[in-house]
This record gives sequence, C-alpha cells and structure tokens, in this order.
Amino acid sequence: MTKIKFPSINEQMDLIRRGTFEIIPEEELVKKLEKSIKEGTQLNIKLGCDPSRPDLHIGHSVVLRKLAHFQSLGHLAILIIGDFTGMIGDPSGRNVTRPALSLEETREHGRSYFEQASKILDKEKTKIVYNSDWLGKMTFEDVIKLSSKYTVARMLERDDFTKRYKSGEPISMHEILYPLAQAMDSVAIKSDVELGGTDQKFNLLVGRDIQREFGLEAQVIITMPLIVGTDGVEKMSKSYNNYIGISEPPKEIFGKTLSIPDSLIYNYFELATDLSNSELSEIKNKLEDPKTNPRDIKRHLAKTLVTMYHSAEEAQNAEEEFDRIFVNKGTPDEVSEFKIQINKEINILDLIILVNFASSKGEARRLVTQGGVTLDGEKITDFQKSISPKDGSILKVGKRKFIKLIN
Repeated sequence: MTKIKFPSINEQMDLIRRGTFEIIPEEELVKKLEKSIKEGTQLNIKLGCDPSRPDLHIGHSVVLRKLAHFQSLGHLAILIIGDFTGMIGDPSGRNVTRPALSLEETREHGRSYFEQASKILDKEKTKIVYNSDWLGKMTFEDVIKLSSKYTVARMLERDDFTKRYKSGEPISMHEILYPLAQAMDSVAIKSDVELGGTDQKFNLLVGRDIQREFGLEAQVIITMPLIVGTDGVEKMSKSYNNYIGISEPPKEIFGKTLSIPDSLIYNYFELATDLSNSELSEIKNKLEDPKTNPRDIKRHLAKTLVTMYHSAEEAQNAEEEFDRIFVNKGTPDEVSEFKIQINKEINILDLIILVNFASSKGEARRLVTQGGVTLDGEKITDFQKSISPKDGSILKVGKRKFIKLIN
C-alpha cells in the first residue's frame, strides 16, 4: 500500500483551526495527525448529514468546507447519509423533534444532499455511506446492550433535554436513542474526527464514549459556528427565511448577500469562502478603516459566493443586473410571464395572490402598505385599489420579484 505524503503538522493545524469553534481535545488531534504522517495513512473524517432538509444553504457550507479542508490535506472525507436516523427525528437545538421520514424519502434527500455538497467537496474523493447499512441490522438485543453503555443522567445533561425536562415537556424514548444511533455511526466507520455545528456537541461527545466502549480509539470533535442569517439575528435557516441557498440562481445569491448587516461581512468571508489568511487580514483592515464603504466589501463577498457556486462570468452578470434593477431602477433582462385577462379591473391584492407573490391577502396587504408594490414603475400604496393591467405591464413586488402580465 502506497504511503501518502501529508503537509506538516503546523500546515495542517493552521488550516484545521481556521473558523473552528472548538477542537475537543486538540492535543489528541495533533497525536492523530503525527501518527498519520509517520504511517502515511489517512484519517477518517466523519460528517453526518441530516436528510430531512435536502436544500443546502451557506450555513450548511460552513461544516462542509471544513470537511473539504481535510480532503485538501489528504485525509478521507466520509459523508454519512442518515437515512436510518432520519426515520427517528432529532431534536438537537430544538424544543420539538424533526419530522420522521420514510426510508425512501431519506434516500432521495440524501442523493440530493450529495449532489449539492459536491459543489464544495471533491466528489471523487468523498466516501458516501448510509447508516441503515448497520443500524438497520441491529436486533432489539443489540439496542438494549448499546443502551446499557450510557446512563439516563448523562443523556439528560444535553441542553435541550434539560430545558424540556424542567419545563415539563415530554421527551420520547426514541429521542434518547438518537445520540446512541449517531454514536454507532462513529463505531461503524472507525471515525478519527467528527465534524458538526455547535448545536451537535453533545451528540458528538457521546460518539467518543461509545467508541471507547467498543474498544476503539475515541474520535476528536471539531465544532463549527452556526452562521447568522441575512436578518442578522437568527441562525441561518429556511424556516426563518434568512438563508442564501447554494443552488439558488446567481442573482438571488448576489442580492441576498448584499442584504446582510455590515457586522456579518467578515464572518461570512471567514466561514463561507476559501480566501487565504492574508486576504482575510486585508479585508479585516479595510473594514476597520473608516474611509472604507462596507458596501464595496459586501459586493466583493457577493461576487465571491456567486463565483464559488456558479462562475465568475455569472457573478459579473449578477452584479450588472443588480445595478440595473436597484441602482438604476430598471427591469431584469429576463422576466417570467403570466397570462391574465388584459384591461379588466382586478384588485391589487387579488393580482398579487394570483401571480403567487403572496400566499394570503394579509401578506399581500402588508407588501402594499409597506410600499413594496409597483406596476409599470408606479408605486401602489392603496390595497383597495383596482387596476387594469395592459399587455406587457410589469408588476414588481418586494425587491426582487418581477412578472410580465400578458394577454
């Protein structure tokens, strides 16, 4: 077997430390890397994937980028698709459990997850495994024996369990089994390092304990920060509608990035891009310079993200279109069309709902009263107004929603 030549310990640790929240324990990671270099063998780097939400956003990219860092250092990236655990539902960081899925749904979502993750990972050097391959074969006797290796008291130390227990909210037995199932993933692949968000810390630590129970060397835990969404308040999530999807069109990625608060610019550069440390230092210095307009640095961030997930050409086009629409108050080059009876009066709220720009009259009314609705460039602020669209009229709702009304 050919020995692999790895970068030095210092080179590896410099990249591994970048953007990480916590390495538990760091001295064990150094020892694993030293042994890896000496023997010329890869470390198994584990990332478990939740298949319940197959649409990936910049928040998911943070931990995926760290997995890609390990790939670039020569180690083996193992992506575990939780098709079995997805049927259980995990409450980590939530006061309610995620919905349980069928095995078919988790498999389908898992395939979608991998295709999107391949925008970040080296597809050819990523090992994909499904945890139903080992968890699905466990008997009830196996589950009882596994459960005997961990106490209820230790399990209730998990923050969300503690809060729910104290507030009298129910905790189902299947939720207690979830961290043990995730730990068995680490046993099955002999994980050396497991990656996850800070909200996964407890589950990852359970994996260390269970590996020891099975006579294995305990994995090192690396947790990554949860990136704040475009609203600057909540963590990035589709449920908060504050996300930037990695598969979204270039203009959406560009526009959403420009909407983030200035305070998040450096954080996004550090966690969501591959800029070098020297480039990051330069950006930090510019942001601290009162002469710098943060908007210019934010444009650089937006173009960087679009280039990463699409291309430099599309990043340039997205910037030009953004300027045309928002700076020069123009209309996008490509606007979807919607057939409607022309020259017939229709209430503006009904029209907004008809073209699927709002799901209810209440939402449509808010958009109108907030000044976010125009027809052919004319702002409409009266939600009781009835209009008679002409053939080719352009309805704009919010900042980025345009539609051409045709006969």
